[in-house]
Amino acid sequence: MTTSQRFAPLSVETAAPASRPMLAASLKHFGFLPSPIAKAAHSPMLLKHLLAGFDAFDRSSLSSIEREVVAFTVAFEIECHYCMALHTALNAAAPEHAALVAALRDGTALPDPRLEALRQFARDIVRMHGRVPEERWQALARADFSEQQALDALLGVGVYLLSTLSNVVSGAELDPAFAQFRWQKPSRV
Repeated sequence: MTTSQRFAPLSVETAAPASRPMLAASLKHFGFLPSPIAKAAHSPMLLKHLLAGFDAFDRSSLSSIEREVVAFTVAFEIECHYCMALHTALNAAAPEHAALVAALRDGTALPDPRLEALRQFARDIVRMHGRVPEERWQALARADFSEQQALDALLGVGVYLLSTLSNVVSGAELDPAFAQFRWQKPSRV
């Protein structure tokens, strides 16, 4: 049995009663039920935690583009094809972010030094299991990130670790709305 067979997408009608309001809200927000949400609905508590985490991160001290850097970085490290396509789609309408998105999809240094310090910090949280080296902390401070912003970046890493791992474990299929932004990790990385 494959992961996709193990976690059949649920709908508002087929999900457990505890998941239905969250699925209905997601359906209304997106206009369709995204595969990761339809699969996470097998666990109402997982779905509730994911959605609450996204909401908390959206209200953090980081700007929207800083939050995108964190989300992309975690998705790149975990190789979450869904998140890479979704976040590319979310940024497609902002041509001023094209070079940034290209670098994030490629796993290369960002053109903005401040955002690059954040990317490396988030990457090291994932790769080094939270044991970020002192030089990375110093780079983050030189980039004028506060301690609150560092902890909010950690919040984002945690939220997106759970999200990306959930997508990988459940075999979330790429929805047609994001198909043109399909991603594969570069082989040289």
